[in-house]
Amino acid sequence: MSTPPALLSVRNLTTTVATPNGDRAVVNDLSFDLAAGETLCIAGESGSGKSMTALSLMQLLPKPMARVAAGSALFKNRDLFTLPKEAMRQVRGNDIAMIFQEPMTSLNPVLTIGRQLIETITAHASVSAAAAQQRALQLLDQVQIPEAARRLSQYPYELSGGMRQRVMIAMALSQSPDILIADEPTTALDVTVQAQILSLIRDLQSEIGTAVILITHDMGVVAEMADRVLIMKDGQQIEAGPVREIFARPSAAYTRALLAAVPRLGEMTGTTAPKRAIPTPPETVRREVVEVDNLTVRFDIRAGLFGRVDRRVHAVEGIGFKLFSGETLSLVGESGCGKSTTGKALLNLVPFGGHVRIAGNHTQGLRPDQMKPVRRDIQMIFQDPFASLDPRMRVGDLVAEPLRIHKLATGSELTDRVAYLFDRVGLSRDQMERYPHEFSGGQRQRVCIARALSLSPKVIVADESVSALDVSIQSQVLDLLQDIQNETGVAYLFISHDMGVVEQISHRVAVMYLGRFVEVGTRAQVFDNPQHPYTRALIDAVPVPDPTRERRPFVLTAEEPASAVHPLSYQPAPMTYRDVGDGHLVAE
Repeated sequence: MSTPPALLSVRNLTTTVATPNGDRAVVNDLSFDLAAGETLCIAGESGSGKSMTALSLMQLLPKPMARVAAGSALFKNRDLFTLPKEAMRQVRGNDIAMIFQEPMTSLNPVLTIGRQLIETITAHASVSAAAAQQRALQLLDQVQIPEAARRLSQYPYELSGGMRQRVMIAMALSQSPDILIADEPTTALDVTVQAQILSLIRDLQSEIGTAVILITHDMGVVAEMADRVLIMKDGQQIEAGPVREIFARPSAAYTRALLAAVPRLGEMTGTTAPKRAIPTPPETVRREVVEVDNLTVRFDIRAGLFGRVDRRVHAVEGIGFKLFSGETLSLVGESGCGKSTTGKALLNLVPFGGHVRIAGNHTQGLRPDQMKPVRRDIQMIFQDPFASLDPRMRVGDLVAEPLRIHKLATGSELTDRVAYLFDRVGLSRDQMERYPHEFSGGQRQRVCIARALSLSPKVIVADESVSALDVSIQSQVLDLLQDIQNETGVAYLFISHDMGVVEQISHRVAVMYLGRFVEVGTRAQVFDNPQHPYTRALIDAVPVPDPTRERRPFVLTAEEPASAVHPLSYQPAPMTYRDVGDGHLVAE
């Protein structure tokens, strides 16, 4: 069987960025071909050069800081790297289109969806206003956005994340391009929305025959989408080949390590404890460290000239749970379900109704000075470690700060305590004098964990604490959290939307939807025998890192997601549960 001719042929691409020490190659001597109708996945961790490859092809590098230093990219007998600006402008959108990771930063917030679509259409075609309007409507229908005519007059902030990404896909496909470059198009989306977007790209590709370059760090997405895969590390190609061959027989050690670190949903089937948990003797007494009863958090929405309250967000609605020492309870659900708000309420960072007890102390209504001793028992690790650390302070001082505030150590004792914490999280003592920007993302999260551990808390709220990390770093941080729990008996409230990660680290799981629990049980109960339709939808939507598995169609939702915003008169009905066995609770 003859190999189809290449639609795009990249040879010896080298892209450099300027540094105080001279040019540094971020893409180094990269070569690949892309055939018509093919999906090539470029995979690798942060900093591997994936996105810089895409920006180089589109001539969108931030000049003069970055430039293509060498190589060629032949497309329709023209080298993209030597085209003048006007010629490249015609290629962009017309022949090669690109979807970026975060649609909210790609769409103009002050222009309607219709105007932005029409602008894209008329930039490359001479059509009447009426024809452009009709084409915009057709594109929204094509990407299966409900009530397309109404959406044309809406602004980006009025759409959900999944809807905004569908608009971006519509804009990219407006000229039926030969190549679609999708740079992490689903990373910022919930797992069910991710499945819908991937299914949409696949359907549109088969419909119009577009070739796709899909850039991702998610090997599950690679297995779902790719015909061929190219693995990158430090700007260089590590290996490339058909997706089934790469997954079945990876030749490079880095590829094997990357695949080994991927959480595989279902690998914990038949077990009762987290992946690295040490079995505890039956006689071990578990102390109750958190008790939550009828927790309710609502936020007022003001509107009109006088800013009167006219609606209310029911962020958390009447939930209750207990958490015991040495236990991990995971809250799982999509964005907006109330997971993070629940975690903040435990630390009294948002006003709430109901009852919260931390290590026996009631927290409702406590002033900040009254919460100070309580916060010795409960700490929080946030999603973005860089935003959590003061960039002007050395990391050693950041870890020492809670000890200073609570007057637990001074002088050499303080230095020794901080050094011990750095050792505990796998950092060296000489790194205590560095600043946050001098660390990688995984190392910064280790600093945040050390800071959270400094007061020897009984509870740590881990709010999406590994979701921003590469898969290999994510695996290391999860192992660290479990090892610390084995050693100290700390309890975790682990907040995540990643079902694969939740399966590995949890003792118990609570599935949240619109501020309420819809299913609660042990990890084995929820994952091995999911009962609620929403829980099953979350599990079914997880990309499976196995390209031999039949690629399932995922039904695109025809409606907008339900909302937690209600009029002031709204009174939620009490939630009732049925016990399907051994404390496995399912909402009715």
